[in-house]
Amino acid sequence: MLFRSPGRVGLTVEGLNVWQDRNDVRIPPDSGTPFSIVDLVGRAPTPSIRGELTIDVTERQELRFVYAPLRVTGRGTPVSPIAFAGGVFAPVPTEAEYQFSSYRGTWRYRVYQGRTWTWRVGATAFIRDARIALAQPGQAAEDTDVGFVPLGHVSADARLSRRWHLSFDLDGTAAPQGRAFDFSATVNYRPQPRLTLSDRKSTRLNSSH
Repeated sequence: MLFRSPGRVGLTVEGLNVWQDRNDVRIPPDSGTPFSIVDLVGRAPTPSIRGELTIDVTERQELRFVYAPLRVTGRGTPVSPIAFAGGVFAPVPTEAEYQFSSYRGTWRYRVYQGRTWTWRVGATAFIRDARIALAQPGQAAEDTDVGFVPLGHVSADARLSRRWHLSFDLDGTAAPQGRAFDFSATVNYRPQPRLTLSDRKSTRLNSSH
């Protein structure tokens, strides 16, 4: 739902279901055992939330702040021993946890506005708070990673009618150290001037070399 004060501040609070299609892990990268978090915790959807605050700084400039926590837990049995974060986990029932919470601050500038389309470009400061943990009776291990990544930003809105419009957002970068892309597409319906109902589809790709 979208609650927006006249022309200056917008606040979006969303309830989400998150599916993981692929999540492969190897820690440490030189001596750890490759394994799949998805195989351990399953593919069932995980409920989560997402909050977004936008502030119109000038007629063309906007600030956006996003908080998107994610924590997935489950229990599974590895098919073979796993060397992970200094421990070795036998093929017995294992508790697994995956956390990837993100904080983003974006400055963006409107470069085009027509009757249907509006386009913006900018830059995003991305902070990730990640954690992977495994636990069996008698032992546990975890790997945490808090880091900052600068990303490029492109977004667009398409006003299809007075009540319906589409939104697209892309934050991403590619460097010799790896890639990070976060893309979302949203269908918005506005039954009332200050109320918007949205259906968002998001895809996240993170890889390192």
